[in-house]
Amino acid sequence: MNYTLNEIIDTDKKYYMNTFGERTKVVFEKGDGIKLFTPEGEVFYDFMAGIAVNALGHCHKKYTEALKNQLEKLVHTSSLYYVENQALAAKKLVEMSAFDKCFFANSGAEANEGAIKLARKYFYNKNIDKFEIISLKNSFHGRTITTATATGQEKYRKPYAPLTPGFEYAEINNIDSVKAKITPHTAAIMLEFIQGESGVNICSEDFVKEIRKICDEENILLIADEVQTGMGRTGKMFAYQHYNVEPDIMTLAKALGGGVPIGAVLAKNNVAEAFSPGDHGTTFGGNPFCTAAAIAVMNIFEEEKIVENSGNMGKYFIEKLKNMPQKFIGEIRGKGLMIGVEFNAPIAQAVKNKLFENHILVGAVHDDILRILPPLIIKKEEIDLFVEKLEKIITEEF
Repeated sequence: MNYTLNEIIDTDKKYYMNTFGERTKVVFEKGDGIKLFTPEGEVFYDFMAGIAVNALGHCHKKYTEALKNQLEKLVHTSSLYYVENQALAAKKLVEMSAFDKCFFANSGAEANEGAIKLARKYFYNKNIDKFEIISLKNSFHGRTITTATATGQEKYRKPYAPLTPGFEYAEINNIDSVKAKITPHTAAIMLEFIQGESGVNICSEDFVKEIRKICDEENILLIADEVQTGMGRTGKMFAYQHYNVEPDIMTLAKALGGGVPIGAVLAKNNVAEAFSPGDHGTTFGGNPFCTAAAIAVMNIFEEEKIVENSGNMGKYFIEKLKNMPQKFIGEIRGKGLMIGVEFNAPIAQAVKNKLFENHILVGAVHDDILRILPPLIIKKEEIDLFVEKLEKIITEEF
């Protein structure tokens, strides 16, 4: 039975918890590459990729074939038994990164929760009284009680007090602010190399290197939240590779499964060994189906040079944006295909809405930042289309 858009909206309002507010009034039936199609056949260009999830776009043939094959064989058994895909996916992630061990969760928030637990368990095992975590202001680490507490934005924490104790917040690119938060109880510094949710704020190279140095000197673990920046988004497989540093723990999710929910915690051997049997676990995490998705994503990344395309198209995209008439534009920033356009006027939401009218999907942060996260398979002609529409809207509508 086909429902109209208004019928779907009415059903949603009646039965679904209102955690998303007034959503954009559209529903999609199918996708192909960077395109999404409504039941009526309207075509939209997706420059948000499901919030950095659909790295391979929609319905990539090799990806969907791999999922079909796995679906016909086995979906779930639990980690009471060995899971071939789980072991193989962990092997691929370890071999492409600076880490030694991997654990699979179901989401970015769960991965970050696992990373925080691992950091605290590491010092607990050594009988060292270290439990505090320093994160950055304007960060976003998830929506569980603990990861919301780790998030450096009060709006995500305030309604859920009392919160998990032991968290402090420093300023991005201000090493003195970080140093001021360190105590004898500091277990880890947790950071996104690029803050996505708050507007594509980039950690400087000097800042990251100084944090790594402080962690080494003070016996503090460095946790890299690469839930959004990982898996090619920034033009390298992982964002830490831009900085020539290696974290002790890294988290992934979003693009790792290409749309199937999966998260991962990776760690160096000496840290990973802090978890003993029973210390951490999951029912669904790492099951045959979601790890088949991750394996397919990683194979396609390699076969089709997806990360290289992200880097090349990201440079092209940013250059095209910078060559636009700079009316209302304060700054264009980003790495790879993680791009923010900051306006010097409160027009971001209005620009986003105008782009939607032109069948282009994009995000907005607050009133002044346009957030662009297209699939990593994007081509020059699709970027040209976006820039043409954006330039027309800014010059003619405002």
